[in-house]
Amino acid sequence: MTAVIDDAARAHLVDRFGQGVASWCDELPSVVARLSERWGLRLLSSVPGNTGRTFLCEDADGRSVVLKLTPERDIAEAEASALRLWQGCSRVVGLIDADLDAGAVLLEGIVPGTQLRELGAAVPWAEIGELLDQLAAIPAPIAGFPPLLERITFIYELSERRWRGSAAERHLPLDTLRRSADRAAELAVGGRVGLIHGDLHPANVLYGGPERGIVAIDPRASLGDTALDAADWVFLPVAEGGTLDDGLAALAPHVRSLDAERVRAWCEALAVLVALPSLRRDQPSPFTERLLRMAP
Repeated sequence: MTAVIDDAARAHLVDRFGQGVASWCDELPSVVARLSERWGLRLLSSVPGNTGRTFLCEDADGRSVVLKLTPERDIAEAEASALRLWQGCSRVVGLIDADLDAGAVLLEGIVPGTQLRELGAAVPWAEIGELLDQLAAIPAPIAGFPPLLERITFIYELSERRWRGSAAERHLPLDTLRRSADRAAELAVGGRVGLIHGDLHPANVLYGGPERGIVAIDPRASLGDTALDAADWVFLPVAEGGTLDDGLAALAPHVRSLDAERVRAWCEALAVLVALPSLRRDQPSPFTERLLRMAP
């Protein structure tokens, strides 16, 4: 059986949640054992997760399933609630069960489950468009989800904390990061409001084989501007030396009603967040330079 939690995973969770998460880490092996017995799971391996621990498993019938656990019940509850609303959407992972008291969700396994960013093939723009349309089909009002502004405020506050004392201080001025946060906050209270994935980048889209195609996982669902979910896809040509216009032109024919100007505005506001991980590692590149130039 795979290790339930190791030192690296523990350190990552402390960085994300603070020292208070240590007790959750200590109790995790017993929680996983209890859930494995309840759901008839055999743990095969673990995969990195930003908000908890994720395990690839087999159920009692030998089917691939995924067990996710988080120390924050609200995260598990929002994911389970969103996946229930998206149930039947072919481009979104299916929810099998949940134990919210344990911060756990049990999901269908996506096979082979290769991250889209690792496929090395052309971007499947038509499938991305279908995914965005399926996600945006759940309009407001919906009870039980936080407003997008709350999520945006948290992300930028966390990013500033991670910026401090890192190599990114030499490359990214604090006032640029804060202007981007202000712009994102403005955008978060406008646009077409619906249920959004909130973390829809190529690492959170898996390949499910030639019949299933691409499938989105790991939503950080909130209620807000549905244009946000398109932003990470418009960045893809920029990473290859292109422009936001290239990304918008590739995506627009496949989305029913793409608000190109709001997507562009989101890209400009989020550019510093896309650049930040590389800058924290002191690895500036032509891509990060292009991102910083488009920031507000």
